[in-house]
Amino acid sequence: MIKRNLKHTFSLLNVDYVRLNCKWNYRNVISPYYRIYYIDDGEGEISDATSSLKLEPGYLYIIPSFTLCNLECGDYLGQFFVQFFEDSIDGSSLFANNRAVLKTKATEMDVNLFNRLLQINPGRGINRSDNPQVYEKDIYYKEYQELNNQQNTSTYLETQGILMMLTAKFLNPQLFKSPEHKLIPVKIAETLNYILVNLHLDLSVHLLASRANQNVDYFSRQFKQYTGTRPLNYINEKRVERAQYLMATSRMSYSEICTQTGFDNLSYFSKTFKKLTGMSPSEYRKQMYQVGFNH
Repeated sequence: MIKRNLKHTFSLLNVDYVRLNCKWNYRNVISPYYRIYYIDDGEGEISDATSSLKLEPGYLYIIPSFTLCNLECGDYLGQFFVQFFEDSIDGSSLFANNRAVLKTKATEMDVNLFNRLLQINPGRGINRSDNPQVYEKDIYYKEYQELNNQQNTSTYLETQGILMMLTAKFLNPQLFKSPEHKLIPVKIAETLNYILVNLHLDLSVHLLASRANQNVDYFSRQFKQYTGTRPLNYINEKRVERAQYLMATSRMSYSEICTQTGFDNLSYFSKTFKKLTGMSPSEYRKQMYQVGFNH
């Protein structure tokens, strides 16, 4: 019998039902968490630089984390929504290779799931404003995480199950083509966990190989075989992802972000950031300011 463990878990941020109007009109929104919408009335639009999706009744939509998009309502829009963070044991994301807005037909069960999620998580709406410049702040993330910590085991597990079921709708092979993943050896999986927890430290390949009790060359080959990239490339990717998160949710200076993410200096940080994102840190942060993330 093959044992398969779940790699991904979700952390609830907000869930609510709202009636939106033409004031729901925000450009260049990019969030460090997922959004799933179910539309039951009216219409709106989600768009990016190359395409757009009409928000219409009877459909579910997902906006994966770090997916740049525009949100718009022409007149009115009835919307169930849930926002949640994703965690994984190896730092990977379910939508890492497809950061795009997806749409699928909703079922009666999906509507029931949203209603149940609201029932077991009362008071978890944004409760401030539908404008990201108001609610996208680190202090509010911590506030909602504390609410998660207060959930009893039954509510926590049921919430996890519902979020997984809603997310699974968009991982259907007919809608989303995900690359096959090889079973990662324990030593490589443990190394990935170590990297994520210790991004602020000096992480050399020699150090990681030594922790795994392996020869450096053998360790590097194994790492690339099961992750698709070399150890230092993986470390830089995760450091830049962490930097993006910090820029989206805090007011840290670039020097503070360098310290938190383990870059030796600002020059190397900027060079690596632009290489992986196509934007300099200042260009990326300016994008954040356009929707008021750091206000």
